[in-house]
Amino acid sequence: MGGWMLYGANGYTAKLILDLALQAGQRPVLAGRNRDAINALAKQHDLPARIFDLEHPDTLASALSGIDAVLHCAGPFSATAAPMLDGCLQVGAHYLDITGEISVFKHCHEQHDRAKAAGIVVIPGTGFDVVPTDSLAAILKRELPEAHELVLAFDAGGGPSQGTAKTAVEGLASGGKVRRNGELLSVPLAYKTREFEFDGARRFAMTIPWGDVYTAYISTGIPNIEVYMGVSPKTAERVRRLNWVRPLLGLGFVQRWLKSQTEKRGPGPSDDHRGRTGATVWGEVRSAGGREVCKVLTTPNGYDLTAHSALAIMNRILATPPAGGFYTASQLMGPEFVPTLPGVQLHG
Repeated sequence: MGGWMLYGANGYTAKLILDLALQAGQRPVLAGRNRDAINALAKQHDLPARIFDLEHPDTLASALSGIDAVLHCAGPFSATAAPMLDGCLQVGAHYLDITGEISVFKHCHEQHDRAKAAGIVVIPGTGFDVVPTDSLAAILKRELPEAHELVLAFDAGGGPSQGTAKTAVEGLASGGKVRRNGELLSVPLAYKTREFEFDGARRFAMTIPWGDVYTAYISTGIPNIEVYMGVSPKTAERVRRLNWVRPLLGLGFVQRWLKSQTEKRGPGPSDDHRGRTGATVWGEVRSAGGREVCKVLTTPNGYDLTAHSALAIMNRILATPPAGGFYTASQLMGPEFVPTLPGVQLHG
């Protein structure tokens, strides 16, 4: 297997990916900007290390020299994805990340022609954002080819890592997103609410600007897409009230204060907590004629799924590289990829 790099290797999710890679006998290059943390991790596992940030484009080519592929895990990806992708395009290294940010999917998709010319795969969102939802969307489209509406929803336990929480804070000022007639539309936070059912239990949920609003359209061509997240009705109401002050949420001092609050929590859920929590992913498609197909995925904790899916996608690209260009998870791995991951079951 060629050499691959885990960038942001000292982060919460990256460490889970590293554990799996080591168990599989792999030796990725560990990289990031925190010299002490990266060097300590590399020494602990006797792995090569490279220390560099993404703020100096002129040095990226040398920093990525000899690397076949990069799994980029250092968010917020709205700030870090573009420079890392540019570096990968310069040296001909495949680019993977674990983002869930619509703006990042859009930017990566816009680099399709460059990636094709460079012969590299560009696949953002190789984790829980958006692999299980993308897989479910593709399965549903296959069963109802004439579908013109797609609704996805998930209910995930375990709580977010600091990085995920900070990314959510960054997105507050942008509001929500849905897709209508093939176009991305900005909508208020918690724009819609509804209930979903699994095994006789009903779960309240609100719309969120999840990455599938962008990627599921590429994967399926379905022109109308909404994504929901399971929350309490009180939480949805609190989020809706934020619409009144949304212009303020993007101000620098407000962002800094909100992010400081996320740092009071731990880096992420403990091993025990992840083991006791999982996720449920719902999917519904409807045709103009009224036909409907519904299916459900149950998965392990989202961070565990991310580690398994990101590493599996990396292994696939290195083993049998496809033609260069932008891919969604289901385009690269096929609709049935997620049900093959540990602990995942498809229902319906």
